Amino acid sequence: MLVIVSMMTLGVLVAAAVAIYVAYPHRGEDLPVAPQLGNAMRRGVDALPTLEDSESRV
Repeated sequence: MLVIVSMMTLGVLVAAAVAIYVAYPHRGEDLPVAPQLGNAMRRGVDALPTLEDSESRV
């Protein structure tokens, strides 16, 4: 029972982090309550590898 509750909580936390990222830092806005969190999210996403437009068309 504890494992199920902890996994569901983890899933909700991940979903909330994605929703917060899409709502604010992805659009270039600062988070109203914690701008440091938005900066940390941007740095984390900038560190990940992404495909450029020319690479995605191949």
